Amino acid sequence: MKIAVISCIHGNYEALDAVLLDIDKHKVEKIYCLGDLVGYGPYPNAVVAQIRALDIPTCAGCWDEDIVEGLNACECSYPSLLAEKRGIQAHEWTNQEIHPENRDYLARLPHSLKEGNLAFVHGSPHSNHEYLLPGLDAFLALERVISAEADILFCGHTHIPYIRNLNAGNLKITVEGEGGKHADKSFNAPLKRIINVGSVGEPRHGRPNATYVIYNTDSQEVTLREVEYDYQKTCVAIIEKGLPPIFAWRLAQGIEFAERADDPTHVCTR
Repeated sequence: MKIAVISCIHGNYEALDAVLLDIDKHKVEKIYCLGDLVGYGPYPNAVVAQIRALDIPTCAGCWDEDIVEGLNACECSYPSLLAEKRGIQAHEWTNQEIHPENRDYLARLPHSLKEGNLAFVHGSPHSNHEYLLPGLDAFLALERVISAEADILFCGHTHIPYIRNLNAGNLKITVEGEGGKHADKSFNAPLKRIINVGSVGEPRHGRPNATYVIYNTDSQEVTLREVEYDYQKTCVAIIEKGLPPIFAWRLAQGIEFAERADDPTHVCTR
């Protein structure tokens, strides 16, 4: 079976439409979405309505969560005062724009999804705000996949697509029991994978093209797709709707512009 996995649409309906057309060409049987339907972009309601209309299984992203729970629901989201100022502007604008039925939909999204040996999250199994970067310590990366009770963990949040294979190996851990006694336990971990699907609506891999992944459950083949679309239309809409113009500039450049957290491994504890 072929499945498509998309993430981080961020109110960019033009990009979502182009990706859905590309998915249709590849005869995909099922689509999963890893959240962040809203935030930054000019068409939050159109994006949510399309995902709802197509009944795409979706987990909550950090922006979806914050629109439901309130401004600065997670204070660790912003790496600088400048980024926080822009984030507040985008949050307030989106909060005013989002329709009640779409807000209710976002409030019902689960943190994660599972299908067989596949797990789907926005950031990580522990937090929507945790960045699983390609250079993450191998033990921590393996722990994230194992904690999801999966062999393959699909994630987004970083807006940069990658495939990381965590080779099979033997793990040894020490467990402290009653009375301060320690017990060593070993177990074999088969091959695990982390697949970051990048971003449909706000790519940060150096180009404005939307990215997503097609995964074949039979052959285990992973295809990173990159889709061109008329991103200039979204850039114009960002400015016309009064969102920070820097959002249009970075979309056109396909870069993150100081949006990465100082400590990308930090797990939100709120």
